[in-house]
Amino acid sequence: MTAASAAPASPARHSLPGALLVSSRPLSWVNTAYPFAAAYLLAGGGVDWRFAVGTLFFLVPYNLAMYGTNDVFDYASDVLNPRKGGAEGAVLPPPMHRAALVAAWGACVPFVAALVAGGPPASWAVLAVSLFAVAAYSVPRLRFKERPVLDSITSSTHFVSPAVYGLALAHGAPGPTAVAVLAAFFLWGMASHAFGAVQDIGPDREAGIGSIATLFGARATVRLAVLGYLAAGVLLLALTVWAEGLVRLAPVLALPYAASSGAFWSVTDATAGATRAGWRRFLWLNYLTGFAVTLLIISVWMHA
Repeated sequence: MTAASAAPASPARHSLPGALLVSSRPLSWVNTAYPFAAAYLLAGGGVDWRFAVGTLFFLVPYNLAMYGTNDVFDYASDVLNPRKGGAEGAVLPPPMHRAALVAAWGACVPFVAALVAGGPPASWAVLAVSLFAVAAYSVPRLRFKERPVLDSITSSTHFVSPAVYGLALAHGAPGPTAVAVLAAFFLWGMASHAFGAVQDIGPDREAGIGSIATLFGARATVRLAVLGYLAAGVLLLALTVWAEGLVRLAPVLALPYAASSGAFWSVTDATAGATRAGWRRFLWLNYLTGFAVTLLIISVWMHA
């Protein structure tokens, strides 16, 4: 038995609002709201109602729909997973499932309606893809999360699509620089999902759930994640050869992620649970990286 499957998690003992709050992963809210807000502003959008509504949508309702749907349909495996039931996700008891889905998706409706009414047609298509990816990752029959490699692609879409949507909502032109930055972000997202899946190899296999990590094994998946982070850095490096200011430091942002996951270069399936320590570092690295990206954005404005 692996360390990751040593003891089952306990179902959340919260009221529905409390359970939904835990389920929405507050620690990760910024990971979707920030890309939207930054992309919207850099693409020429202002601090207007679209910025406010979009940022609030990607901060809370979007995450509640994404993670709440996942917690409902992953109950069978989550209840066996000791890392669930706290900051890394709720264990929603079955009596809450219907209400959780109604609340999660119902909360999205007014925001989506307002954004569709105030956005160009191109933004509608991006938002539709983003919401489809949120649902398809977890809902029965589609269950992209159980389709190895597609699981990492879909997970990365969850985090990159808000940035693409911000660009589209602000009528931004997707030039070569924007495409390269989004591609680097997408590689980062895939690497992050793959690395995060390693810690769950034990519970996933016990529950009969497939993932990129159960397909390739712990060691190969970790190494793919490291290579993904480094590839993202190389893409950014190619963009910053002629850059000025702090922007030239952008490729460095990939290195802490590569180093953190690279610490488990020789992990085995039997010791896969040890990568949980690396995943916890990843959660905090996101805040430090977000601060650094803010400085880079300021640098871009100063040299515009």
